Amino acid sequence: MKIAVYAVRYKGNWNLRLSVDIRVDMTWWMNQDEGQENVVERWVLLGDELPLSWGTKLCETFKELADMERWGKEQWWAYILAQLKSELALEPSDGERILSGGVEHICIWDHVQGWTSCTKGGDERRETDGGLRSIQKKSLITGIDGLDRECLTRQANELANLLSGRQLLILEVEALLAEAAPGLEHTWRSAAQLAYLQGQLSFAAGLAPAPRTRWSAARAHELRCNRCSSGIVHRTSCASCGRKACAYCETCLTLGRSRECSLLLRGAAKPALPRTAGRAPATELDRWGLSPAQRAAAEAALRFLAAPYGEVRGRFLLWAVTGAGKTEMMFPLLQYVLDHGGTVLVATPRRDVVLELAPRLAIAFPEVSMVTLYGGSPERWQRGQLTLATTHQLLRYRQAFDLVVIDEIDAFPYHNDPMLAFAARAVCKPKGKFIYLSATPPHALQKEAARGLLPHAKVPVRFHRHPLPIPFRLGTASVQQWLRKGRLPASFIQRLRVSIQRGAQVFLFVTRISHIQGLVKLLIKQLPDVPIAGTSSQDEERTAKVRLFRATEIRVLVTTTILERGVTVPRSDVYVLDADSSLFDEASLVQMAGRAGRSKDDPCGGVIFTSPQWTRGQKRAIRQIKRMNALARKKGYLKEMKH
Repeated sequence: MKIAVYAVRYKGNWNLRLSVDIRVDMTWWMNQDEGQENVVERWVLLGDELPLSWGTKLCETFKELADMERWGKEQWWAYILAQLKSELALEPSDGERILSGGVEHICIWDHVQGWTSCTKGGDERRETDGGLRSIQKKSLITGIDGLDRECLTRQANELANLLSGRQLLILEVEALLAEAAPGLEHTWRSAAQLAYLQGQLSFAAGLAPAPRTRWSAARAHELRCNRCSSGIVHRTSCASCGRKACAYCETCLTLGRSRECSLLLRGAAKPALPRTAGRAPATELDRWGLSPAQRAAAEAALRFLAAPYGEVRGRFLLWAVTGAGKTEMMFPLLQYVLDHGGTVLVATPRRDVVLELAPRLAIAFPEVSMVTLYGGSPERWQRGQLTLATTHQLLRYRQAFDLVVIDEIDAFPYHNDPMLAFAARAVCKPKGKFIYLSATPPHALQKEAARGLLPHAKVPVRFHRHPLPIPFRLGTASVQQWLRKGRLPASFIQRLRVSIQRGAQVFLFVTRISHIQGLVKLLIKQLPDVPIAGTSSQDEERTAKVRLFRATEIRVLVTTTILERGVTVPRSDVYVLDADSSLFDEASLVQMAGRAGRSKDDPCGGVIFTSPQWTRGQKRAIRQIKRMNALARKKGYLKEMKH
């Protein structure tokens, strides 16, 4: 889009501002009550139809220069050319034309001399109100005949409230207003401009030059997306701004195209939840029926939440083994923030987890307004005290929540995705707090916790208070060799028969989708009376197959890591085939092992790692499980075994 840019000298200082409705700015700065102090000394319209990215560049690079208050049109024109030199170089044939079209007049208003309207090729001429008339004749943006200040103020406040804690592109703003405030659909730009001047909104281009630091100087013309922080961009011709090299972000394209010339509206953050030290939060735990291990961890997290910002760092790690009941431990933390008037976001990687969590949260907090967000959610423009969302939905928020709970911080798509890490950081209020939930935290967080740099609590035992099953390694050839020879190892089949005979449901995890069907055929040949199936992310029937597996109508399920998390099947045994593969790291091995022994009726399920080699990943996974069992035993969390 194109935008107006002007300079204003006020209280002895110069500033550059953007405008989507210049009449609002003229009313704001120049139609002042008689006798008002700090009257505007000078006001200069630099351009009324500049590409947004050029306007933001002028504002971001602006520095006050000597004698600027005496500049005329020639000096201002030279200044614009100098500041946009690199941008014009990207448009060698059209840059001057686009700039000339956006800067037809450089209009100057002085509190002593009044208006001076200047064309770039003509002479300056003094006018009483000609500059004002020339701007209004163009019927900029809104087409409103006049500005009702009282009505506009109400609309600005309404818009600012709707956008508080959000960052949206224009099409998203219009979609929000169509649902939440239809009366603002056609006049929102005037309201947005007043809110911008009042400091309730900020304007940004969808893409902007990457920041330069001492350690990583950005290359010339390198851009980053202001919504997702990605630097993966593509340039195309753009009808909106008229440029032939307007860039857009390829990373967050699914949420709408973020362009160099796309206006990103950012609502101001509301004040963070006040906190006072010394409050004993243990009473928050009484209603939730937590086990001793769960209660100890939740108490530590509550002390973190109650502490004033500054006494503790803004992050807390809740490191709980698979099946420990992380959701139940989360409830008192949400209750604490909600009871104190705060807003909470629970973000989780997968849509199915969101849909599973939503009814549980609704039952736990029946009086709290809750919004559930995922791709295609009908509630995407609603607002609640408690928001449950998939990670990609976070890109529409900015500084919105007092508490951000990130579930499965180590999981896809968080893992090694800087975009979602950026989004998670951006949604928390400046003095808000984070709680990370994980059974297998990334090594960076583990190191911070070990060094005392990250407040944390460990829950080393499941809710049924039995030890975690320790994996047993079975040395075999690779699955690829099994398939090539058309024969399964006798030692593997022997173990599998034991699992079947004891009535277990068997997870068989493999590294590659291409191995599934061949393995299923070999298994059916060896175990003809056992219902066996395979599934993967490419299987349209995987939901139905998992349902049949839970119902014991399928006894052996060959699958990839799509089922390594969030699936609880009573009386399960787990086999990880090719456990030495680089595709299975320590975290995924621990997670897959965590499918066994989750039920209180069968807490000692078996876990088998089959592999040709005994690798560091397998050793570390087993060591982590043993350490958690040892910690649980040391703290007295394990049940006394009856002999």
